[in-house]
Amino acid sequence: MISASTIESIREKYRVLVREMDERARRIWAASEARSLGYGGVTALAKATGLAVSTIRAGVTELRQPGRKPAIHKRRIRKPGSGRKPTLTAKIHRAVEALVEASTRGDPTSPLRWTCKSTRVLAQELGRQGHEISHASVGAVLRGLGYSLQSNRKTREGTSHPDRDAQFAHINQRTRAFQDRGQPVVSVDTKKKELVGDFRNAGREWRPKGDPVKVKVHDFEDEDLGKAVPYGVYDLTKNAGWVSVGTDHDTAEFAVASIRQWWRQMGRRAYPQATELFITADSGGSNGSRLRLWKVALQELADSTGLRISVSHLPPGTSKWNKIEHRLFCHITKNWRGRPLESLEVIVNLIGMTSTAKGLRVRAALDTRKYPKGLRVTDDELAQVRIERDSFHGEWNYTILPRPKQKS
Repeated sequence: MISASTIESIREKYRVLVREMDERARRIWAASEARSLGYGGVTALAKATGLAVSTIRAGVTELRQPGRKPAIHKRRIRKPGSGRKPTLTAKIHRAVEALVEASTRGDPTSPLRWTCKSTRVLAQELGRQGHEISHASVGAVLRGLGYSLQSNRKTREGTSHPDRDAQFAHINQRTRAFQDRGQPVVSVDTKKKELVGDFRNAGREWRPKGDPVKVKVHDFEDEDLGKAVPYGVYDLTKNAGWVSVGTDHDTAEFAVASIRQWWRQMGRRAYPQATELFITADSGGSNGSRLRLWKVALQELADSTGLRISVSHLPPGTSKWNKIEHRLFCHITKNWRGRPLESLEVIVNLIGMTSTAKGLRVRAALDTRKYPKGLRVTDDELAQVRIERDSFHGEWNYTILPRPKQKS
């Protein structure tokens, strides 16, 4: 068996000589090297140089007939008529481009209007049009025309609010102001709900060869285990996160309870002199800007902690710009990739063990309390909230003040 070091040596030698040799010289040189290696030499040379096995064998045949002069002109490398026939004509290029150009997507007369335009499908359609071409050649034509395989990209966010950029600038300004005063700034959101049980989880992890983790074929929710609802709180200043793993509904009460747990377990220790808290959140979901229950629950949090709680919501349709998404949640997803989330304990432990080279630390806890849906907040209850709205988009930017404690 020819060793890997020998193949690498030949590969390096070929890199040096290839620019100085024409096609026939490369063939003869490769054949000579293959013969010197003995059994398996042709395969080794093909692997080292990238030349076709048939090309090297043709060179070996020429070496076996040293007295035979090549019946070709002295300036010619191949015999007359040999080599690849020119099949990729300008006419075929135009035919391929007509089938794949973007305008055909909306053309009901296009033959491939409703089909996947793979190279094999394109080759079949070109054959019906009288062009004999392989799917590999279709791929070569497409690459020559500047095409490549493309997947969908999520970039269209729908209607953009005219003050979107101004709101982001406002959030950044408030963030810096709070941090300069040594006050906590957190980004909050609910992570995607996860099925609990031996279900397939995207990604791969290292395991003994031929021994993958076996999971259920169908992703139907287990009635006993249910779903996990992770709600996260990310501290922008300390690069630290808290995740409450709920087992009930994702409501405003659950969201504020998670923020409360973060303050008790991490926040007040990190900011012992804090008198304020700045929260950035999406405009929708359990922490939506229009939710009455969100504001009532925040009032209760302000009363119990004594903190002035300022909130800024991201403009509608911009949830992917929330800091928690790409500073906390993405690292949690990477940490448990390829691992079935078999139990709530596994989920909590995997979240709690998430870390990064830049110093991210995460804590997590299970929250099994009930958070019923459909709770209504009356006008009188909402009127009890001490809310100060900013002059700039008060529906997005506001502060909830602690209510004075009543004397007993």
